[in-house]
Amino acid sequence: MTGPLDALDDWGAAFTAGAVLRGGVVVARHGDPERVVRIASITKLVTAWAVLLATEEGAFGLDDPLGPPGSTVRHLLAHAGGLDFDSDRVLAPPGTRRIYSNTGYELLGAHLTDRTGIAVAEYLADGVLGPLGMVRSELRGSCAAHLVSCVEDLTLLACELRSPTLLHPSTAAVATTLQFPGLAGVLPGWGRQDPCDWAGGAELRGAKSPHWTGATAPPTTFGHFGGSGTFLWVDPVADVACVVLTDRGFGDWAVAAWPPLSDAVRAAYG
Repeated sequence: MTGPLDALDDWGAAFTAGAVLRGGVVVARHGDPERVVRIASITKLVTAWAVLLATEEGAFGLDDPLGPPGSTVRHLLAHAGGLDFDSDRVLAPPGTRRIYSNTGYELLGAHLTDRTGIAVAEYLADGVLGPLGMVRSELRGSCAAHLVSCVEDLTLLACELRSPTLLHPSTAAVATTLQFPGLAGVLPGWGRQDPCDWAGGAELRGAKSPHWTGATAPPTTFGHFGGSGTFLWVDPVADVACVVLTDRGFGDWAVAAWPPLSDAVRAAYG
């Protein structure tokens, strides 16, 4: 039986795999769901969940200072701390621009380790990956971009994002709802957006155009994509989620292919 995910075979990647969930149940699969690949910045969704878990455990607070003067844990989760993408340069005062920053997430990981006494990779494994059953996933480097995982595991993450079990709903909402509204910024690969909405972990569709989650995605759609040619989004209105992994690095092909695929998934299963 054919479906929207069959389009993955036309993407020019040596490996593609994907899954669609409706109401937290997998309703479509494509490719090998257990093959492990680097998921790049989708890693940030797991790191944000771990940081929020640490706040619930009392290790530190969301509004504790971290990063440049005036920046907090919450700022860094939402790419509002003013830090450069991959250096410690401060490009703007905290809370004034949306500047996507791996550095900010690496600071969050170091802060988590300092305050808990547990290495960030171990904390992610014991606090998030293990409890969710993501047995094939592992952090192999930066907590901003170096998690390896597979479609099977990421469907479990999508279910957790949709209906949290590890966090209180009010805490989980930080990761999936708008933080610091009204900030303009650049969505990597998709250009300047004003506003460039972001939650405390997930990126929000908001009013961005163009957008990788498609033209029909409601503003509350959230998720993340990775530079390794990967993405995960959750549409809470249609109660549909989609996970796609490839081994082809992000580029113009993804800008052309991802929005129509996402729209087709929503049309077929929403």
